[in-house]
This record gives sequence, C-alpha cells and structure tokens, in this order.
Amino acid sequence: MAVLDVAGFVADLKDHAVEHGFHVHDERHFVESYSLRQTWEVDLHPEEGCEGPVDLYLALEIDPRVLLGFEDFVFDAGDNDPPDEFHFPLLFTWALPPLSRMPDLLVLATELAGVGGPDVALEVSAIDSYPAALDAPERSLRVVAHQKVSLVRMRHGEEVPCDTLDRCLAVSRYLLEHATEWMG
Repeated sequence: MAVLDVAGFVADLKDHAVEHGFHVHDERHFVESYSLRQTWEVDLHPEEGCEGPVDLYLALEIDPRVLLGFEDFVFDAGDNDPPDEFHFPLLFTWALPPLSRMPDLLVLATELAGVGGPDVALEVSAIDSYPAALDAPERSLRVVAHQKVSLVRMRHGEEVPCDTLDRCLAVSRYLLEHATEWMG
C-alpha cells in the first residue's frame, strides 16, 4: 500500500498553479530503470505570456530511498506522524531564448531577490552556447529557485504554499516584461 500519492500531488500542483494565473502546457514523468529515481516535470508560464519567450519548468524529483524511508516510518509509527525530515526537491527553472542584450546579472539578481522574497531564493546565471565552432556565442538567461516539499505535508494533502506560487508568478511576469528589451 502506498502512503503517498505523488501523481495526485502533481495533478493538484498543476491545478493550484492555474488558480494562481499560470497556464500549463505539458507534463512529463521520467523513471530511471536502474535506480527507480523519478522526476515529474511541468511546463507552464503566466497566462498572458502564451506567445512570450519566458518558460517556467517545475521539476519534482523523487528519490526512492527517501520515499522508502518515509514509508518505513509511517508503517512503524501507526497513527502518529513521522518526523518532518523527509523532503523531495522541487525546482522552479525559468529559461529565456538567446538574448542580444544581456542584463547585468548582479543587478538582475538583486532586483529578482526583491521579487522572489526570502522564501523563494533565486539563482541567476547565463549560459553561453556555440551553435558552430566559428559562430559567436549565444547567451541565454536562466533563473532557478529551489524548494523542499515535505512528505508529511504531502501526505496530509497540503499544497505548495500560495505565497510561493504568487512569487513565482511575479518573477515570471518580471522576466516577461523585460525580455523584449533584452532580446533587442
């Protein structure tokens, strides 16, 4: 008997994201055959950004050792909740296409820190890609937020906090608003 409904949690997460102004495009579920590690990915963006260059990828990573350890605690604990020390990582990754006018990353990181707030700490990075050996590099912007999903809270049907989704929507809108000037 499974003690967690991860697929149900992902479905609820998508519905919750839609309630907070996102538009869901796609969902993928990967299972590694050797380790049984799983990843659930959801592609979304703000409703007003359907044709825009900003994409947001949610990825919930399932470590089977964490899941099995949690199940062992649940079965051994009976009616008591296990300690809240079992978590799955949830990544929010924003991606933009190659930009002709790259913003100053330190300034952008500082501005996004105000948008994301202390609960949605953001990593800002740029990636240079070379389409061919003799071509000039194409620089893309990437922003990542790391969150932890409590298995105890997941078991009780609690969702990712509304504030987290609201802040992710604000980051998405900020990037969408500035993307046109960065793309040239």
